[in-house]
Amino acid sequence: MKENLHDYRKSYEKGALTLENLDENPLQQFRKWFHEVDDSDSVDEANAFSLSTIGEDGFPKTRVVLLKSYNENGFIFYSNYESEKGRSIALNNKVCCSFFWPAVERQVIIKGTAEKLPAEVSDAYFSSRPLGSQLGAMASNQSEAIKNRAVLEDQLKKLEELYKDKAPERPSYWGGYLVRPVSIEFWQGRPNRLHDRFRFTLEDYDWKIERLSP
Repeated sequence: MKENLHDYRKSYEKGALTLENLDENPLQQFRKWFHEVDDSDSVDEANAFSLSTIGEDGFPKTRVVLLKSYNENGFIFYSNYESEKGRSIALNNKVCCSFFWPAVERQVIIKGTAEKLPAEVSDAYFSSRPLGSQLGAMASNQSEAIKNRAVLEDQLKKLEELYKDKAPERPSYWGGYLVRPVSIEFWQGRPNRLHDRFRFTLEDYDWKIERLSP
């Protein structure tokens, strides 16, 4: 099979990023961009990002997860700790988070270290989820091979019966991660592939800002 994609081209013309309009704090700059994207209604899930880890087999793997919170410390998502991504983070907690918002021609690339959230934080988030989401997380041995879909549906039915009159507690194998950033890059598409790129790098508790060549 051969398919030539050489003629797939797009001119990026929806914005510019300059040092003058860049916040000195990358977390504040992320907040600004995130709200602009979210408020534009141009992206279905503005909080979706690609999370890359190094697996037990030594290969990188990327999958899409959902950002559930962010603050001055970093970026928070939730997962099964025993999943492939959970095992990878336990082995090597250096990760990369990439947001791509094509409707506004913007990208944010975050390198950092992932650490488990305190149990009480994960408990509070788990209890806030809809019952179906809670039971779905409990029914799935995430990343493990299964015979067919009926395995999942049967397990879910058992859990629905078990918890029809009581609220489930968060299982110990499920919870949140905080990604503490060491580098955050902001990318704004520009015409003729001369994109604007600024990278924040954490050095001695201060952020160093550099413009990068596209």
